[in-house]
Amino acid sequence: MQSWGGTRVRTARSEQETWYGPSSLHYFIGRITSFFSSALQQTLSVDSFVPESAAKLLLKPTASAAIPQSRQLLQREGTIPTENLLNPPQEEYFLSLYWQSFHTALFPILDEAEFMAHYRSLWTANSTERLPSALVDIVLAMCMQYGVSSLPATKQGIITDNRDATIAGRWYYRRCQMLLSNELESPTIRTLQCHLLCTIFLCSASFQNMSDSACALAVRNAYMLGLHLEPSSTLPLRERELRKRLWWTVHLLDSKIGMKLGRPFLLHNAPDMPSLPGDGLGAAMVSGSNFAPLGDNVTWLSFNLQSVKLFIAAKQAHVAFYGTEPISGQGQTVWDDPQTLESYAVVFNSHANILYEWANHVPSVLKTKRQNDGAPFSTDFSLLEIEEFTPSWLQRQRVVLELMYHHLCTNIYRPFISFHPAAEMPPFATENAGRSASHAIALTNITHQILSSTSILDGWLEAFQFQWNAAMTLVGFLLAYPNGLLFASVRNGLCVCIVVFDIFGKSLPVGASAASILRDLSMKLDFLSVQRQTYLPRTNIADEMPASEQPVNDCDLTKMADIDSCFTFADIGSQQAIDIASQSVFDSAIAVDLWGDLDLLWQNIGNVESGLVT
Repeated sequence: MQSWGGTRVRTARSEQETWYGPSSLHYFIGRITSFFSSALQQTLSVDSFVPESAAKLLLKPTASAAIPQSRQLLQREGTIPTENLLNPPQEEYFLSLYWQSFHTALFPILDEAEFMAHYRSLWTANSTERLPSALVDIVLAMCMQYGVSSLPATKQGIITDNRDATIAGRWYYRRCQMLLSNELESPTIRTLQCHLLCTIFLCSASFQNMSDSACALAVRNAYMLGLHLEPSSTLPLRERELRKRLWWTVHLLDSKIGMKLGRPFLLHNAPDMPSLPGDGLGAAMVSGSNFAPLGDNVTWLSFNLQSVKLFIAAKQAHVAFYGTEPISGQGQTVWDDPQTLESYAVVFNSHANILYEWANHVPSVLKTKRQNDGAPFSTDFSLLEIEEFTPSWLQRQRVVLELMYHHLCTNIYRPFISFHPAAEMPPFATENAGRSASHAIALTNITHQILSSTSILDGWLEAFQFQWNAAMTLVGFLLAYPNGLLFASVRNGLCVCIVVFDIFGKSLPVGASAASILRDLSMKLDFLSVQRQTYLPRTNIADEMPASEQPVNDCDLTKMADIDSCFTFADIGSQQAIDIASQSVFDSAIAVDLWGDLDLLWQNIGNVESGLVT
């Protein structure tokens, strides 16, 4: 029996390879490197594509003096060094961030009133230090990660000892893990909530394998708690709805991680699964949070319901493609045979349309309006119309929901990007490849406008990961379709990606590294375009683009011409061009979302007794 295959990648500073499946970005980059190596006639590595982030630099030998000792990072009693503790007002500040961000625009798995009552119970009279709580600690860790990442790099050291903002709060994460080790045999709802939040913290900090493992713990805990069954009607509505939200959050995360990493799902649909969580006024009133209703029986919980439905649809399309045995010759893949890929495209399109159906049924109040009659959740590249007098949590819900949609569509259609040397690819496969690129451009334009004009996505680390995924998808498309009708739009979209990463770079070191990588890749792409004699001069690109695909947000190529990210080989010698093209830029590209290093959470663990949870 044939399989779809996969790729093995070494994570940061590790000789150990881990496996990523065919839907992962790592596998797609592997296909890019194979094509690039052939086109440039050089060997490019797929194992060490890690950018020069702050986390990586901290672990160089010259920086060893700045790294805490293992006895500081791994306290046996689960204590946090005094100098790393937040004082009560600081804890209050970071906890307040949660309810306007993760609680509303990620998943509502906490009862706000119950959580705050629990938090207050941890303080004793005349005490300046609260009692430990795994749940409070992981919420603090997430909020420190989010809050510090939203600050300019020059201000982050005030609260984080000058390390990468993505691991701010690591002390609280570590204590949470130690406290959870006491709950392995008798998990509670709070145990499950901790595992879910740890999954997000680790994913945002780039520890993808640890995030995958944390999600697996959440899955097993959910089964232990019986959340996979419809809640008993004898339970109060408040508890029934919370249990359903918890179960479908586990389902969403398992789907999300499985598709992202290309690994088998842990959860599969079963007839006895609980019904979808409610989002009406009744459910909102007993949720523990007080957000005003949005009209038409839409509430702050509706974002969660729509997110769950979106991932159900995306998983269905994913399984429709990868759930069948690939049809290919011996030693070949479906990407080696255009006609086979075309047959997949014909069958797949009916399944993929379920995402468009989902978009059509999203309540209008959860859609960001567009200027000049543009359509939300479309690829018309129209500018967003940001409503000034709308709560920030609702604006974030709208933006995050649309970014998730474009991200999933980018990935679902990306398998149809083919590097086969055939003169013409079949129509349906080519159309699907174009859809992947169009959704990547739409995501890029939205991210650029939001980052440039609002604070909605400041500190939202998943937006960075979405953007990197979109950027590499555009790189692959440009390589595969140098004569395609979308080439000019995609090339401009790549320029906008660089501007976006420059903005991210103001607060995240990895953002500047990603921008640098894309600049080098742009040079390689332009060099190959010259070699193929298919390059469109910058001065003509905007003129040749359809009106609906004109660059947005002041990122047209006439203004981008002065930015070094959009230069070509026109003004440099051919030998210099070859030298530049021969640089192994891909040595820094495959795992931008793996920039973190385990050593930053705990260093030299070999000298520590094995009883601690890792």
